[in-house]
Amino acid sequence: MIETVAGVLNTVLALLRPLVFAGGFVAGVGALVSWGVRARRISPFSPVARFVREKIDPVLVAPMERRLLRAGGSPQSAPWWSLAAVILGGLLLLSGVQFLRDQFLMLAFASQTGAGLIALLIRWTFSALRIALFARVIASWVGGGPYSPWWRWSYVLTEWFLTPLRNVIPTIGMIDISVLVAYFGLGILETLIIGVLR
Repeated sequence: MIETVAGVLNTVLALLRPLVFAGGFVAGVGALVSWGVRARRISPFSPVARFVREKIDPVLVAPMERRLLRAGGSPQSAPWWSLAAVILGGLLLLSGVQFLRDQFLMLAFASQTGAGLIALLIRWTFSALRIALFARVIASWVGGGPYSPWWRWSYVLTEWFLTPLRNVIPTIGMIDISVLVAYFGLGILETLIIGVLR
């Protein structure tokens, strides 16, 4: 059963790779032509410019342009930001499917022994905690907080062990190093627990 799911994910991955590459290529051409119209390298009254405004911009550029304008950015750079978002989204999609496939393969291998399955669950738990720590750091950069619906999960998963660390570890200037200490501490604790199981 688990091997079957991993096989299906392998097939999905094989199909997604060329699709993501083709999507990135099409988005790149669209971004280049849209930028050409915006920068007046292509006449804004030409049929190409009309096609860009009617077909490409509403799908590819307009959503990013609205975000850039709200942030005070230049609308002329919207095509390039849109291209970056398409490429990053494609890479994240491929990485996510590959990660799921790898986890199913690890689960199939670990389920052959009871101790292997327990070790895998422990690894997954510590990985989730480290991902939550990364999410908290990113949230602090983009202005997310513990009450934000996008970032609340990371605070719920990590606050129980970060609060005692903050009481013990002083900040260095304005830098809170408790997250860094927690990250390395989780790695050491995981290694110790897995070592006891063996």
